[in-house]
Amino acid sequence: MYLIDTNIFLEILLEQDKCRECEALLNNIRNSSLMFYVSSFTLHSIEVTMIRNNKMNELIEFLSDVIASRIIRIDTNTNEELNILKIMKKLKLDFDDSIQFYICQKNDFQIISYDKHFDKTTIKRFEPKDVRL
Repeated sequence: MYLIDTNIFLEILLEQDKCRECEALLNNIRNSSLMFYVSSFTLHSIEVTMIRNNKMNELIEFLSDVIASRIIRIDTNTNEELNILKIMKKLKLDFDDSIQFYICQKNDFQIISYDKHFDKTTIKRFEPKDVRL
């Protein structure tokens, strides 16, 4: 089971260098029997970014694609976020990485991300090109 990090979606939405690689991953997820997850924090971060960049139509399309791809949304509660702050301090990760780390650790997920900060943690990081479906 995999958690998809924010940067994977932003590569596509902001048409960055690895856009095609990320699009291929998301297209392949639709036909996969594996489980894929996204944190609520990721979705909110993307929503804020897209709205600030005046990309409402693209955001609507993105959210519709997430629903269609069967990527499961996972939340954290306030008690968990207190634990996340402790992780942030202990591992010297920023808050968003700490949320992703916590979710992966709690659920025994691996993460799909370009963020190499995860390489110094106990969770396994994959880039989209390395995920075998």
